[in-house]
Formats: sequence, structure tokens, C-alpha cells
Amino acid sequence: MKATKSLQRQLVYGLTLGMVVLWLVATAVSGLVLRHELDEAFDNAMQETAQRILPLAVMEILNREEGTTAQQVASLNTQQDGFTYQVRDKQGNVLLQSQGISATEFGNQPILGFTTTTTHRLYGASALSDTVFLQLAEPLSHRREAALDAAISLLWPLAFLIPFSLLGIWLFVRFSLRGVLSYRHAIEARGAGNLSPIHTEELPTEITPIADAVNRLIERLRNALETERRFTANSAHELRTPLAATLAQVQRLRREAPEGPLQLRAAQIEASLKELSRLSEKLMQLAKAEGGGLLSEVPQDLAVLLGHVVHDLQRIANNPIHLTLPSTGAVFSLIDPDAFAILARNLIENALKHGADGSAVEVGLSDGACFSVVNAGHIVPASELTQLTQRFVRGGSRAEGFGLGLAIVSTIAQGVGAELTVASPATGRAEGFEVCVQFARASSEAI
Repeated sequence: MKATKSLQRQLVYGLTLGMVVLWLVATAVSGLVLRHELDEAFDNAMQETAQRILPLAVMEILNREEGTTAQQVASLNTQQDGFTYQVRDKQGNVLLQSQGISATEFGNQPILGFTTTTTHRLYGASALSDTVFLQLAEPLSHRREAALDAAISLLWPLAFLIPFSLLGIWLFVRFSLRGVLSYRHAIEARGAGNLSPIHTEELPTEITPIADAVNRLIERLRNALETERRFTANSAHELRTPLAATLAQVQRLRREAPEGPLQLRAAQIEASLKELSRLSEKLMQLAKAEGGGLLSEVPQDLAVLLGHVVHDLQRIANNPIHLTLPSTGAVFSLIDPDAFAILARNLIENALKHGADGSAVEVGLSDGACFSVVNAGHIVPASELTQLTQRFVRGGSRAEGFGLGLAIVSTIAQGVGAELTVASPATGRAEGFEVCVQFARASSEAI
């Protein structure tokens, strides 16, 4: 199954990633512009430094006794800016140079203006009718370090910007999608019996047409199901009276008929009519289970309702029924009393019908609103367990039935939001069959 994608997560991560990418692009462009501006600033600084050094160097050379002897002097505080310089004559002889100079920084012949080597940026200027030349050198590493510091100063805010932006975008997207989230929760909270329209007032304009289409589909589905329920209920109800009248006539005919084939045939007709009457009753229960009135407005005491159902069945049951009620005495749940009675009666009747002869049926209700019915008998294969809650599906038992009992129970459980569990063998036994229905508890304060 393909994993679903969260629109909220996609928006948050997408917007944050887009903002980070844009920031990095802006930083790269700003870094290039800044590098260009730094190069211009450093070149201007080299020119100004050369203009300060050149007159002093000329005076030093003119006042020297031996004009062609190279001398090293202090660099006039140029070392703090990373500059070194060298003064030469027209023939290329070194007349003056700063301390700590490397022989590889300058070429063999002085060059006027700006030049760049693999390691340094050079600037050359002349004086005294191009007889004295000054060359100023600055390491390129100094410029790269300055550009790197500037780029880092532009990038470090991302360390704070990313988490704060992620939180801010998440809050904004969640606030913007609150209508969509509310719509999702409204759909998730609905059971099979709730097909009322979903409110769409808080939805954004882009989602409203989808919600309207869903409401129209729900309305069509509700009408179709309602039509089917009415047909089932009306058919079963209309069959009840003629079936009862026909059954009475057949029973009278059976009593009045002489011994022989006629009485035997009347008995077969009576059995068929009783079977048809029971089917009509099951269809009535199924129509009730599929209806929308499975929930009660006030909490109902399941212990009291279960006691009435068990007491009614004990009078006609062939096997004993052992009832275990909770120690607290009362368990409340929001289920319609008739719906619970139909559910409990079907489960207990199934256990009496399909259980082992002479064995007791264990009926229990726990403090946590878990209703269970256990009967003895052969183990039902796992392949059949998953199909027993479908309509007109029966297990391997030879007992009479229509395969609607567990289908009715499953439909009611889904309608009230209960959890149905079917197991064979029963819990703690080596054989038998067990059905558990976990209802949602309700507070008795609402009564």
C-alpha cells in the first residue's frame, strides 16, 4: 500500500527548503558582489599606500651616500595591512625594500599599474621621470580570508533562521489548514450509520468544491441505503401478518387432518412457514441494524439490558445460560436499547444453536463494557472465521439458520463504534467459539 503524503508536511518542508535555497543563492550573489567591492577597496588601499611610500623612498635614496646599495627599512606600518614593497632603479637594481620580503614576490623587472601572480596582487608606480620604481605586494590569501569572513557573516544567520522559520511556517500552515484538518476529523469521526452532510464553512475556496461533491455523494448514498432499508423493513413487516394467518390455518389443518400423508405434508408446510417467519424477523433486525438510530441520546445500563435478554432466552433454551455481570453493578454506553437487545439476542441464540449439546453458554459483561459470549464445540477454522460476519455465510455447523446472526451483530457494532472480535478456540480453552464486543463506556452523569 502506497504511503500517504501529508500536505501540511510538504508545505512546511517545501517552503523552508525554498527559503534556505533562496538565502544561499542570495548569499552567493552577495558574496560575488562583495568580493568585487573588496578587491576595489584593497586596490585603492594599495594605491594610497604607494603614494605615501614613494616620496619617502625617493628622499631616502637621494640622501644616501651609496645610491645603488639595497637597504631594508621599516615598512611604515604597512605590515599590519599585509603589504610589502620594493624600490628599484631603471636598470632593475633594488634600492630599497621592506623587511621580511621574499624574493619570489616581485618579478625581475618592475611593471607599472596592477598585476596579479599566483600568490600576490602587485601595484607599480614610478618617480623622477621613470628612474625610480616602487612595487607594492599584497598576498591574495589576505583577500580570500576577508571575503570568506564576509561570506560567513552572511551565512551564520541560517543557523537561527532555519529552526525559527520551520516553526513559524509550521504554525502558519497549520493555522491556514485548520478548516481542512477539521473537515478531515469530521469525516474520520463518522460511523457507517452517520451519513449527514458535513459542514464546509471553514474550508478554503480551493477545497469547497470537493467537499460539496462529497456531500452530494453522501446524500445519494444515504438515499440509496434508506430506500433499501425501507424495502427490507416493509417487506418483512408486510409478510408478518399473512405468514401468521397462513401458519394458523396450516396448524388447524394439521390438527383436523387424518393420520397419513396429508398430515405429514401439513407438518412440512408448517415448518417452512415458521422458517420463513424467522427469516422475516431477521430481515427486520438487519434493517434496524443498518438504520441510523443505533445510538441513544442518554447512556444505557448494559447490565440491566443484558439481564432482561438472558432471562427471556432462558425460558426457551435447551442448554443452560450462565450470566456474569460486572462487580460494579452498572456499565453505561451510548447504544440504543433495542439495538443492544438485538445484538445480544443474536449472539446468545447462535451460541445455543451451534454449541455442543448439554454444554452451558457463558455470557459475560465486564467493567470495561466488554460483552462476551462463549460456547463449547468444535474449533472453527481460521479461514472461516473471517467470513462468518458476512451475510448468508454459515460455518460448518449443521444447525438450522440463515447466516444472518453475526452479520447483524457486526453491522450494529460498526454503527455504534464498537470493536467485534471472533475467536476459536475460546480464550483459555482448547475448543469452543467466542465472540467479544467492546463497547465505548459512557458516564452515568449524563442521565
